[in-house]
Amino acid sequence: MAVLRVRLTGSEADAATVISVVHGVDGVERVEEVADLMPHMDDDDSSSAGLVDDQGSGGIHALEIEVPGPRAGDEVRELIIRSAESLGMAVEFVDEF
Repeated sequence: MAVLRVRLTGSEADAATVISVVHGVDGVERVEEVADLMPHMDDDDSSSAGLVDDQGSGGIHALEIEVPGPRAGDEVRELIIRSAESLGMAVEFVDEF
């Protein structure tokens, strides 16, 4: 099994939509939102102050997805990118949280 780690930035509802889409892929064993241990705190004078996430209308969602292998992983990556893009979410694939 390969594990994909994904960070999505957007609303809870949009994250739930992406999770549901990924659940529908054959061979996906597990899709789980996990706690992201990285603090997301910015100073008031930060360059990201006032962006969507700072205003409370979005959030960061860390997902772990178990796929049977690299080929399925590529399919799931493409599906996540298309789904997130259609919902206006930012997506980032990471090696670890």
